[in-house]
Amino acid sequence: MKYRNLLAFATASIIATAAPLASFAQDIVLGQSAALTGPAQELGKEMQLGAKVYFDAINAAGGIRGKKIVLKTLDDGYEPPRAEANTKQFVDDGEVLALFGYVGTPTSAASIPVATKAKVPFFGAFTGAELLRNPPNRYVFNVRASYFDETEAIVRQMTQGGITKIAVFYQNDSYGQAGLAGVERALTRRNLQVAAKATVERNSTDVAAALATMLAAKPEVVIMISAYSSCAEFIKQAKAKQLVAQFVNVSFVGTRALAKALGPAADGVMISQVMPPPTANKFPIIAEYQKAMKAAGAADLSYTSLEGYIAAKVLVEALRRGGDASREALVKALEGLRVDLGGFTAAFAADNHNASKFVEMTVLNKNGEVRY
Repeated sequence: MKYRNLLAFATASIIATAAPLASFAQDIVLGQSAALTGPAQELGKEMQLGAKVYFDAINAAGGIRGKKIVLKTLDDGYEPPRAEANTKQFVDDGEVLALFGYVGTPTSAASIPVATKAKVPFFGAFTGAELLRNPPNRYVFNVRASYFDETEAIVRQMTQGGITKIAVFYQNDSYGQAGLAGVERALTRRNLQVAAKATVERNSTDVAAALATMLAAKPEVVIMISAYSSCAEFIKQAKAKQLVAQFVNVSFVGTRALAKALGPAADGVMISQVMPPPTANKFPIIAEYQKAMKAAGAADLSYTSLEGYIAAKVLVEALRRGGDASREALVKALEGLRVDLGGFTAAFAADNHNASKFVEMTVLNKNGEVRY
């Protein structure tokens, strides 16, 4: 009797333990926390859209060895506590193979400790912050270049023209601080310092105090590390008050969203990009993206939806190489992955979870169109 009871208990324990993994044999479930509401919602929606367009195309073609990819997205409003709660929900449900395409530095910062503790891969977040890169984390994989890469490119281009008076307008959180650190690092290499600093709160467009600081400092360049709504408001007010400066944004701003928010004030505004241009169909990956977006009825192309599409494509390559079997199998498949997508190359290694250092500078015209 005791033996039968022990056997029944052991069998039940095995079933309970295996339950979260059993779902991996049915569908490949990915969890995403992103802003679907609030001032940063266009970033979340576009990242989700690009990824879903690619995953849907893979599913329509038979999936991964017959398994369908399911992207489950929860809204966090670009607020860290909500992102952390969403991540805990994904982990506690036990069905996600990986976390995918989170949007933002503060939201990722709140979520990564939860993912790491549960040993769930955290892949392709829409942020270039160093906290996802250093110190290295076995479960964090970055598709895009870092903010250090972007700010180095920005400062290099500005200073090559003889400019030395560079200011920083940044979001008062881990995202803004990450960008500020990158600018300071790049300036220090050139024996320069930040000419002025001014902040804006996350999910706010109250830029009055920041603008007053910049008007007093009169910088030649303002590097902007914030979301599109606050950056657009600052630029419009600054131009209205005749602040003569070059405004330069990092990629997280969301090019399409920023151009839309700026209207005619977009003219001359610069943005560093970590993806190839979504309209340059001379690249195979862009032609593929455009075709897929058109087939899905998604007419508006953007750098952000392209990033979602590319991140999804890179992840699928790892899934095809056996990464669908388990979370550890996905980690190992990613660490051995190098793919040339035709216009964008992603390469990981066991000691390098950062797939790309691609950075390109672009500028908007008065119609909000990108020149590169």
